[in-house]
Amino acid sequence: MPNSIQKLTEEITKFRDERDWQQFHNPKDCAISLSLEAAEVLEHFQWKNKEEIEVYVKEGKEEIGEELADVLSWVLLMSHDLGIDIADAHEKKIEKNKAKYPVEKAKGKHTKYTKL
Repeated sequence: MPNSIQKLTEEITKFRDERDWQQFHNPKDCAISLSLEAAEVLEHFQWKNKEEIEVYVKEGKEEIGEELADVLSWVLLMSHDLGIDIADAHEKKIEKNKAKYPVEKAKGKHTKYTKL
């Protein structure tokens, strides 16, 4: 991906701030908006079987991408406003997940870590 997290964060905060929308952005409402946008991603797949999804993904890639971009925008705005370095948080979370799901126990399984 050509854009860094920092650049994407700068773009979305500039977009928001130019419109004076920060006044409406508190953690609760941002979390609600993030959840609503994630639900819009789900909507693309609701009531479709595996074969229908395979076809839809090819045809609806742009629309799905727009919804994923909306989700990312809310993640970036929330992390910015809360002073969370999202790249660092992601790296730390991956390390925790590696410990929870070691390859030798989890490979090829969808079992929760507490059951491995």
